[in-house]
Amino acid sequence: MSKNHFKVRAISATSALVIGGALVVAAAVPASAHVTVSSPSATQGGYGTITFKVPTESDTASTTKLVVTVPENAPLASVTYEPVPGWTTTVTKVPLANPVTVGEATLTERVGSITWTANKDSGIKPGQFQTFPISAGPLPKVETVTFDAAQTYSDGEVVNWNEVEVAGGEEPAKPAPVLKLAAAGAAADAHGASHSTSDSTESTSSTSPWSIAALIASIVAIIISVIAIVGSRAKREQ
Repeated sequence: MSKNHFKVRAISATSALVIGGALVVAAAVPASAHVTVSSPSATQGGYGTITFKVPTESDTASTTKLVVTVPENAPLASVTYEPVPGWTTTVTKVPLANPVTVGEATLTERVGSITWTANKDSGIKPGQFQTFPISAGPLPKVETVTFDAAQTYSDGEVVNWNEVEVAGGEEPAKPAPVLKLAAAGAAADAHGASHSTSDSTESTSSTSPWSIAALIASIVAIIISVIAIVGSRAKREQ
């Protein structure tokens, strides 16, 4: 076998390794970070601490404002908030057309929205995230609560996280934060956020068909490259 032919085989094997490695990296990259909601303690009909987690996806602008809208079909009677350094928090209540019973309380008004606004130079910079905790209740006796979240950037862009995921469909581009509520008395591990929104699930996001395909392709590329290298060496030694 000529030296030139061996070089071609070696280059092909190296290319396969590079492609395979790139595909492995592509398969391992998680989905884009979203505004999410989670709670370790919220139960249906009870009170709990609810945390909104807000990452800045922009490469050039900071997050300067977050407005979370509470759905009318899941009214909250009371919301208190934990002060976030560098941010101003405003809780807005709206009247109910008809009184609603939530737990043991009869509501004539409900929390309509919670707004966090960054003070000067306190925005969430690119590559960073901020958590915004509230304590709320009594919580509605439903399995999930879907919030709308509007994220404002320092360059004026507003990203609305308000798209609802359809069962069996693809994940929306701007999914609304969805909170799962465990039944009263349920085990602690039943709490948390749906839509893979707990802190741990951002690093272990659900595997998409594209990720599986990329992983399979990368394994095949690596196998082919190994066979090519072994074959080249064997023929060279003949």
